[in-house]
Amino acid sequence: MSEHRVITISRGYGSGGKTMGKMLAEELGWSYYDRELLRLASDESGISEELFAKADEKSKRTLLMRVARDALDGQVIPPDRDDFISNENLFRYQAKIIRRLAAEENCVIIGRCANYILKDEPHVLKVYVHAPEKVCIRTVMNMYSLTQDEATRRIHDIDRRRAEYTRYFTGRDWRLADDYDLCIDSSRMDWQKCIRIVRAYLESM
Repeated sequence: MSEHRVITISRGYGSGGKTMGKMLAEELGWSYYDRELLRLASDESGISEELFAKADEKSKRTLLMRVARDALDGQVIPPDRDDFISNENLFRYQAKIIRRLAAEENCVIIGRCANYILKDEPHVLKVYVHAPEKVCIRTVMNMYSLTQDEATRRIHDIDRRRAEYTRYFTGRDWRLADDYDLCIDSSRMDWQKCIRIVRAYLESM
């Protein structure tokens, strides 16, 4: 088993998964990666970070399983190919960075299908954070000064895009409990209790 440990956090929008991830990383003294992965993938590939951002958590409407498997398992495409900046190749570079980070250091990784990319690694704790929609709506309203309708639309839009992204590149339903070691309803307890549960699970691995 690798001496490095990794926590991946997938989350429903408004559930506070990102907040929990940051707090976990700080308490554990680990590195924290969210949008930083886009910069690292850009540095690795030489492709503009803006292109990674545009492709981030978006997918084509046609969900082709063969393409999804190729994107996850295939090698990165060299710069002289016409499809060098395709969404599939951008995903491959992100997957390459995620695997490298998991091999090199203790870290918390937010989203980007990291739970699936690292699914066969025994040193990875895969967490899914969720909360009832009414709680997520209230959180998003308070965070961004939105009306209830605006917050609801934002949640539905972002969660839909996350679902499509995950389905396209992994063929999986992002909310499927089978793909996680631990699922937490963040509305049931405060952040410190959530973090204690994650740390207790981590120590038992």
